[in-house]
Amino acid sequence: MQGRRAKRAASRGKVPSVIPYIGYGSGEWVRVLGRVMYLKPSTREHTRFRSDVAEVSRVRGWRTFTSLHVPHQTVRVLVDGEPVSEVVSDRGGVIDSIVPVTLSPGWHTLTLQAGDSEATNAPVYVVDPAARFGVISDVDDTILITALPKPLVAAWNSFVLDEHARAATPGMAVMLDHLVADHPGSPVVYLSTGAWNAAPALSRFLARNLYPMGPLLLTDWGPTHDRWFRSGKEHKRRELRRLAAEFPDVRWVLIGDDGQHDEMLYHEFATAHPQNVAAVAIRQLSVGEAVLAGGRSKARLHRSVSGVPWVYGPDGATLRHELQKLDLM
Repeated sequence: MQGRRAKRAASRGKVPSVIPYIGYGSGEWVRVLGRVMYLKPSTREHTRFRSDVAEVSRVRGWRTFTSLHVPHQTVRVLVDGEPVSEVVSDRGGVIDSIVPVTLSPGWHTLTLQAGDSEATNAPVYVVDPAARFGVISDVDDTILITALPKPLVAAWNSFVLDEHARAATPGMAVMLDHLVADHPGSPVVYLSTGAWNAAPALSRFLARNLYPMGPLLLTDWGPTHDRWFRSGKEHKRRELRRLAAEFPDVRWVLIGDDGQHDEMLYHEFATAHPQNVAAVAIRQLSVGEAVLAGGRSKARLHRSVSGVPWVYGPDGATLRHELQKLDLM
């Protein structure tokens, strides 16, 4: 089916095009993130897949999930206009590669190009080696009200509603903004079980609601060689371990909610890596949100794990107040 769709796309004038996502790195490497898809050059089709377009006409979520990806496509990588390497997309068209490069701390411009298609840009954040503080935040039901775990509700939110229908969690953008302002140079990472298909819409949501800019770490959508659906919990475990290994001197504030598995995953991580966790902040769902989300976590309230403090609250204002008591803000 993929082969037939690819032939049909080529006959309609579509070419492999790269949709880059926000990346991150250290002074010696950057993590290049993106997706290669069949798109027609110089058309409005590009806008719904681009993260840097703040306002997009009403686009239903199903359109991003029916897009045609390009597997095993070679892509040229440039940083600040200088060619540095080539990477190859995986079988789902996703680019997730480490590229060696020497860069100064701060924001840089990443450029990706497949074949003769138009080159596209995305920001990449290089973490200062002196940074000792960072933020890792869940997305669904933490900074974005979505009631994700309920299958029918999740399908409606993901496939039918357009992205402007999503609501931001009260006070969370302000809390994250103050965390970053009080710790200049701190990296912010958004870790979610969502699919890469939704990355452009999520990036636009974060920008519209004034959340600090940072990379999205999502997962591929669809079956693997041994299961129909990928494990969201394992994805989060893997990325948390990876960030701890990549930035061993950074202590993270882990932000999540009590409606999925965040408490369990953060408990595991804080127990295994207490030196990498400054605090855990858990947003408590309302009764209605908990019902739609399929219930609350079975975990009891955590107060301390290997010296790591835990705080709870229903919104960003309450969590901000609790973090202030810990002198983290």
